[in-house]
Amino acid sequence: MPVARPEPQEPRVIAHLDLDCFYVQVEQRRNPALRGQPTAVVQYNDWKGGGLIAVSYEARKFGVKRSMRGDDAKNVCPGINLVQVPVSRDKADLNVYRSAGSEVVAILSTKGKCERASIDEVYLDLTDAAKEMLLESPPELSESIFEEATKSNILDLPSDASDREENVKAWLCRADADYQDKLLACGAIIVAQLRVKVLEETQFTCSAGIAHNKMLAKLVSGMHKPAQQTVVPSSSVQDFLASLPVKKMKQLGGKLGSSLQDDLGVETVGDLLGFTEEKLQEYYGVNTGTWLWKTARGLSGEEVEDRLLPKSHGCGKTFPGPKSLKNNSSVKSWLDKLCEELSERIQSDLSCNKRVAQTLTLHARASKENECNSLKKFPSKSCPLRYGTGKIQEDAMKLFESGLHDFWGSRNTGWSITSLSVTASKIFDIPSGTNSILRYIKSPSSSATSAILDSSSTPELTFSDNKLHRMPVHEEHCEPSSKKEDCENSNLAKQCSAIEEKHVTKKLLLIRMFPDNHSGIWLYIEVSLTKSICLP
Repeated sequence: MPVARPEPQEPRVIAHLDLDCFYVQVEQRRNPALRGQPTAVVQYNDWKGGGLIAVSYEARKFGVKRSMRGDDAKNVCPGINLVQVPVSRDKADLNVYRSAGSEVVAILSTKGKCERASIDEVYLDLTDAAKEMLLESPPELSESIFEEATKSNILDLPSDASDREENVKAWLCRADADYQDKLLACGAIIVAQLRVKVLEETQFTCSAGIAHNKMLAKLVSGMHKPAQQTVVPSSSVQDFLASLPVKKMKQLGGKLGSSLQDDLGVETVGDLLGFTEEKLQEYYGVNTGTWLWKTARGLSGEEVEDRLLPKSHGCGKTFPGPKSLKNNSSVKSWLDKLCEELSERIQSDLSCNKRVAQTLTLHARASKENECNSLKKFPSKSCPLRYGTGKIQEDAMKLFESGLHDFWGSRNTGWSITSLSVTASKIFDIPSGTNSILRYIKSPSSSATSAILDSSSTPELTFSDNKLHRMPVHEEHCEPSSKKEDCENSNLAKQCSAIEEKHVTKKLLLIRMFPDNHSGIWLYIEVSLTKSICLP
């Protein structure tokens, strides 16, 4: 359930930028002959030509919609170009789109705190940049206004007038505007400049919403597409929300929105204004009730997270109808493919961004044959993530078997899997200025040394400023449980007690290099090192 967050004391300028028909634009850049032509990107399968995931505006004029299949699109628009998403390991490969999205993020992040919300949308906190512009070159004192900014759509400002651009320019340059609107005007100019820069450097157009919070910016970014931007002055918020269907609001599209409609008769966001905060709290609890009360008034304290990289990596595949998986061997075959892709992505993240993932999670959707209670959910399972394709594949299969046992007991037939996915999460940055601890250990055996320095499957253990940073090697066996401890120091201590004296002597030299208040960590390192090399 949503929770209200404290609102900032100072006014903010938040933008939400959404790339227009992004997958289509990527394909048009790869093949310029598609520009201006009715085009759709299709995630291919052999049922009715596959599902459309993006439709160009030229194709939309013929009635082509994303909910259609490829064959249906051809019936509606015989001249449509259907471009298939690249395929790898028998499933869609989105890397070309991820890379293209990263190009855009790199440009947008130069002007403020940037949150990559998805493959094709970004939030920006432009408050500082807007304040700087207002202080150094306020629009009201500028001889000219950036042309693209004069094409903005300002709520409550007539958009069909012949002198529309002049009206927008006058709004942006008002000397008598309040401080909030002056900041918004600066934000509108900055966003226009960024959108033009994105177009020049990537050939992609994007639409944007500019407001005082994330909620409003997101709501209006798609109002005028493609390649346009919309600004929400504070004075326009109430009228804008009054007629907005409640289901259009983020977090109100599901059960909570349905409850508002069924239990309170709320159809629009404006209808919520008829309920006191106490009444909403009575129905939905203190936190959600307050959130609903604030939402009806366009208030939101949610901050833009400074995040350019994804919070997790996931790979999945659906198996509808007759393609469902009905035995362990078919599940393992697909899990191996998914884990291979996941391993490549987290290894690339480690190499390029110096980030390490800690948790492996398996999700699945399943059904039981000839069972009344066939809608029971297949439980998600997690364990510490061990780097290396083979290890991830091994652990993912154990997680599946554990989930299947909870879902179906000891029986091994009569079930079918319609969706599988694996996710690497709890990703953190490797601290800067770290060095491999192995650099400080000399081995007389060149073969042992080369084995240690091969870090292709496991992140290194590093330290900086006499403080050890433990990378999540997780060599312990996978325990398929969402709340299982990563390891038990007592077991490791027993292993350490059996180490030969010559190993202990060498390791004591290492221990002296670090504080002695991390005994559990030292035990882990000692065991790992003695497994890898033979010290003199």
